[in-house]
Amino acid sequence: MKNIVFIYLLLMATVVVGQAISGKITTENGDKIPYANVYLKKTKIGASSNNKGFYTLKNIPKDNYTLLISSIGYKTQAIKVTITSNKEITRNITLLEDDSLEEIVISGTLRPVSKTNSPVPVEVYSEAFFRKNPTPSIFESLQNVNGVRPQLNCSVCNTGDIHINGLEGPYTFVLIDGMPIVSGLSTVYGLTGIPQALIERVEIVKGPASTLYGSEAVGGIINVITKKPTNAPLLSTDTFASSWGEVNLDVGLRYNASEKVQGLLGVNYFNFQNRIDNNNDNFTDMTLQNRISLFNKVNIKRKSNKVFTIAGRYVYEDRWGGEMNWEKEFRGGNQIYGESIYTNRWETFGTYELPTTENINFQFSANGHYQDSFYGETSYDAKQVIGFSQLIYDTQLGKKHDLLLGAAYRYTFYDDTTFATLNANGIENNPSIIHLPGVFAQDEIRLTDRKKLLLGVRWDHNSVHGNIFSPRANYKWNSSDKSNIVRLSAGNGFRVANVFTEDHAALTGARTVEFDGDLDPETSWNANLNYVKKINTENSFITIDASAFYTYFDNRILPDYETDPNKIIYANLEGSSVSQGISLNADFLFTNGLAINAGATLMEVSVTENNVKRRQLLTESFSGVWSVSYKFSTNFSIDYTGNLYGPMRLPLLGANDPRDEYSPWFSIQNIQLSKKFSNSWEVYGGVKNLLNFTPAANSINRADNPFDVGVNTETNPERGFDPSYVYASNQGIRAFAGVRYTLF
Repeated sequence: MKNIVFIYLLLMATVVVGQAISGKITTENGDKIPYANVYLKKTKIGASSNNKGFYTLKNIPKDNYTLLISSIGYKTQAIKVTITSNKEITRNITLLEDDSLEEIVISGTLRPVSKTNSPVPVEVYSEAFFRKNPTPSIFESLQNVNGVRPQLNCSVCNTGDIHINGLEGPYTFVLIDGMPIVSGLSTVYGLTGIPQALIERVEIVKGPASTLYGSEAVGGIINVITKKPTNAPLLSTDTFASSWGEVNLDVGLRYNASEKVQGLLGVNYFNFQNRIDNNNDNFTDMTLQNRISLFNKVNIKRKSNKVFTIAGRYVYEDRWGGEMNWEKEFRGGNQIYGESIYTNRWETFGTYELPTTENINFQFSANGHYQDSFYGETSYDAKQVIGFSQLIYDTQLGKKHDLLLGAAYRYTFYDDTTFATLNANGIENNPSIIHLPGVFAQDEIRLTDRKKLLLGVRWDHNSVHGNIFSPRANYKWNSSDKSNIVRLSAGNGFRVANVFTEDHAALTGARTVEFDGDLDPETSWNANLNYVKKINTENSFITIDASAFYTYFDNRILPDYETDPNKIIYANLEGSSVSQGISLNADFLFTNGLAINAGATLMEVSVTENNVKRRQLLTESFSGVWSVSYKFSTNFSIDYTGNLYGPMRLPLLGANDPRDEYSPWFSIQNIQLSKKFSNSWEVYGGVKNLLNFTPAANSINRADNPFDVGVNTETNPERGFDPSYVYASNQGIRAFAGVRYTLF
C-alpha cells in the first residue's frame, strides 16, 4: 500500500513540475537582467530571475495567462501565454530601457533622484533614442527632441547652436556629467566631437536654471551624461558612411589601469572632403571637415567607497566652406572667398567626494578654446580659458527637508583680434577677465507623501557687472499611484553676453558690427506648468507629457539686422521680449513591438520696443517631432524619424532684397533598418532627408560677388554679399550604412 501511494505522489509531482514557464531576461543588447520580477497576472505565481537572468515559474494549472515582467530602469512587458499540456514552455524576454518616469536624473536638483520624484521636470533621452537616427555629433542628434532645434548660423561654414523653446543658443547651457563645459566661444563650435559611443543619456531641462548653474542657464540646460567605467562595455565601435562621402567613427574602450583605477577611453573621428554644389551657387553645400576628438574618463576606487572621477577631452577640427575652387593658399585673401576655421580645444572635469561622514562633493572643470579663422578677408583669432569649481554640501534636516548648500567660483579669460578686446582708446589690447564667485542654497521640502516644494536662491558677484540675485521655486504633486503628476515652476535667469563668442553672424565679413552703448547683463523671469499622465493597459504603455511656458526679458540683447542692412547692431533692448507657448509629448509602447514617440510645440517669441511688437528673427511658431519604431523580431527593426517646422522670419537686406521674408514649412525625415546578427554585431542603414528638402538656391545673396567688387552697399544694400540668411542645412537626400560591434 505504501509503495502504491509513493508511486502516485511521484506521478503527481511529475505532472505538476511539468507545467512550467522558463526563460532568460535580457536587454536589447543581450545583457542579462538579474532579479527581474516575473509573475502571472491575477495569480500568486511569481519568481525573480537569478544573477544570470534566468527565471522559472512552476506549478501552473492549465489556463490562459498574462505574463508580466518588470525591472527597475526597464519598461514592464506583458505577454499572453497558454498552458495546455504538461510540457515546459520557454519564453525568453527582452526588456526595453524605460525612457519615461523611473529613470534617475540629476540635472534639476544636483542630486540623484528618480524622474517621478523630481520636483523639476527633466526630459531624458537614452542611447537607444539617438541610435534611431545616427549622426556624427550631438548637435545633429537633438533634431528629434521636441522644443529643441539645432540652428545653423552660417550658410558657408555651417556652424550652429541649440535653440530651446525659441531662445537662441547662447541661452542654452551645455554640461558634460553635470560640469559646465560647452559655453561662450564653444557655444558655436563645441557641440561636435563628443564621442557618442560613450553617451549613456542626455537630460534636458527647459527654462532658467541659473539658481544652480549660474550665468547662461537662461533658456535651459542640456546635460550629456557619459557612461561609468564600471558599466560600460569592454569595447564598443560604431562606424557609418553616407552617399555624400561622410565618414564617422566612434570607439569606446573600457580598461583597468590598476586594481584601483578603471578607465573609459573614447575616440570620435569625422571626415568629409567631398565638394558638393547641388544648388549651383558656386558655394559648397556642406563645409569640408576633418575632426578628431579624444575622451578619457577615470574612476579611482577608494577604501571609503566615496567618488573620485576625473575626465578629459581634446578636440581638433579643420573646417572650411566657400567657393568651389577655394584652396588653402587663398586663405585670408580677396581672390576666392572661403571661411576657414582651425579649432583646438581641451577640457577636464571631475568630482571628488570629501573623506568626511557628511556628504560633501568638490567638483571642478576647466577648458581652453583656441581658434584660428578667416571669414573671407576678416581674420578672427580667439583664445578663451574657463576655470570652474564648486563645493556642494548635501544633508537632510529632519524627515522633511533635503538641504543643498554650495559655493562656486568661475574664472573666464577671453581675448580676440576684434575691437571687442581693445581698451577705451581703441589701440591697446585689453583681454576680458571676469571673476564670478557665488553661493547658492536649495531646500527640497516633503510637504506630504504626494507633495513637494523646492525653494532655491543664488547670489553671484560679477567682477564687471556687480551683484546678481536669482531665486526659484518648484512645486510637485502626484496621485497615490503616481500615474498623474503636476509640476509648477517659477524662477529668474541671468546672462552676461559676449557677442563675438556666441554669435557667428558677428564674425562674417558681410556686415559691420556695432555696439550701441555698454551691454548690461540680461535678466528674465520664467514660469512653467507641467502635467504628466501615465496609462498602462495589457497591451500598451502610454505617457502623456504636457507643458505651458512663459519667459519675460526686460533688458535682452538681440542682434539688429534691420535698422541698417550693412550692420549688425547689438544693444540692450529698450522694451521687453517674451517667449511663451505650449508643448505636448506622447509616448506609446505596445507589446507587439511598436513604439511611437511624438511631440509638438506651439509658441510665440516676440520683441516689443517703442510700443511696436514684432516677431523674433529665426524663430518658428510651430515645431513637431516624431519617432516610430517597430521590432519585427528581437533582431530586426525599423525606425522612422522626422521633424516639421513652421515659417521663420529671416534677416533681409532691405525692402528690395529678392529673398523671401519667411522660410517655408519644411520637414526633415529619415528611415533606418537595423539587423542584429548576435549580441555583438549589428548592421544598419537607411536614407536621410527623404523629402530632399533644401533651402532656396539664392539663400546666399550675391554669391557671385562675395567681396562686393564694384558695388556700393550703402546705396544698394540688396546687392551686397550676405550669408547670414540661413535656417536649415543645404544637405539633401542621402543614403547611409553602418556597423556596430560590442564586446561585453
